[in-house]
Amino acid sequence: MQRKLLTNGNAFKRTDGRWCGVVWYMDEHGKRKRKSFSGTTKQAVNRKMTEYVSEFENQIIDSDESKKMLKDSMQTWLQVFKFPSVEPTTYDRSECSAKNQIYPLLGEKAVGDITSADIKNLLNYWMNKGYAYTTVKKAYVVLNEYFRYLYREELIPKNPMANVEMIKKSNFLSAQNKENLPTNETVTVFTAEEIEKFKKECFRCWGTGKGLYQQSAAYILMLNTGLRTGELLGLLNSDIDLENKTLTVRQGVKEVSRRNGTEFTSGREIKIGKLKSTASKRTVPLNKTAIEMIEGKPTSAKIRPLWSTRTAVTLAL
Repeated sequence: MQRKLLTNGNAFKRTDGRWCGVVWYMDEHGKRKRKSFSGTTKQAVNRKMTEYVSEFENQIIDSDESKKMLKDSMQTWLQVFKFPSVEPTTYDRSECSAKNQIYPLLGEKAVGDITSADIKNLLNYWMNKGYAYTTVKKAYVVLNEYFRYLYREELIPKNPMANVEMIKKSNFLSAQNKENLPTNETVTVFTAEEIEKFKKECFRCWGTGKGLYQQSAAYILMLNTGLRTGELLGLLNSDIDLENKTLTVRQGVKEVSRRNGTEFTSGREIKIGKLKSTASKRTVPLNKTAIEMIEGKPTSAKIRPLWSTRTAVTLAL
């Protein structure tokens, strides 16, 4: 049970000439209690009671999650519950969704005043602004996790997300006059002509004969293996087996926001960690071109090898 005021205070004069006052309230166990005040004048007693009532109400607001502004409550939830349980990149995305899609529309509203209609309007607003489906869905996911936590902990009597479903992707794209294509039709595959242009650009040189790009081999290796940039940067010498013409992807390099604890500080930093998903850990076959890029023995141009005595890739792609 939550504490609550029963009166705002009553002042009275005692027989000895001093003034007294009483504020009645109910404690956390539902018991009626009082706070007494005294002073030489009625004004002094009233001032004490007014200050006590104000502080009492502030304490109620601080302890009542439903009366806090959403941006304050959600930010605390993100830092206390979300931050320790997810990867830094995942937390960055969640906090980014909160600050850019949620707080601008609902941040100044009391948590307990937020309705299903408010959340639905938020989703519709960003959809009509032309934002990507994945961006809006991420905001929906963060809101859903947050309100589910509040309801589970009995900090709010009703979960406003209970009656809100994420907009169907087909309807979302239709509202933006976009076609909902199957995934295999949205994947862009380079044509043979585009691949040749890409290779030509990678090996382009200055007039002195020096390569224009410092890490040409890295780009060609990714082209021939399908590695993500972070996966390539996370490779170690021990991950490459030239005898069996394979490389094993075990970890990745990610760029995340620099933080002091949970608080964001300016700049970005590099983290080496686990891959995006379990399926991302895999063994990749190496064709002739990929091996040439690793060894630095291309048939068409002179470029430095990606691996020699180094223990890890330190490319700046």
